[in-house]
Amino acid sequence: MEVYSAKREDRQMLMLMHLSQLLDLITGIGGFIIPLILWITQKDKIDNMDEHGKEILNFQISLFIYSIISIPLILLFGFGFLLLILVGIIGFVFPIINAIKANNGEPAYYPMTIRILQ
Repeated sequence: MEVYSAKREDRQMLMLMHLSQLLDLITGIGGFIIPLILWITQKDKIDNMDEHGKEILNFQISLFIYSIISIPLILLFGFGFLLLILVGIIGFVFPIINAIKANNGEPAYYPMTIRILQ
């Protein structure tokens, strides 16, 4: 007797959710809004959506916090630009890496992430 999960596997949706973070480059906040909407509407329907969604949202919140922290560092010490550049690079590279991982069925990992959503 086989047991069927109520959730379906959809690696492509997980991959697209990770890649949707790149909308930040175009819209400024779309990389947070679109994954949030996908996570809220699909977390009970797609396997691993809850875990990937929390990782993405924690990552996006962390990037926002690091960006805000870099502003006074720019004004006071001048080296905040380095933090801002690092945040930009990480915010571009890791969604792509984790989209590939999600498509391969692997768990997502984002460095420098503050675990706000558990």
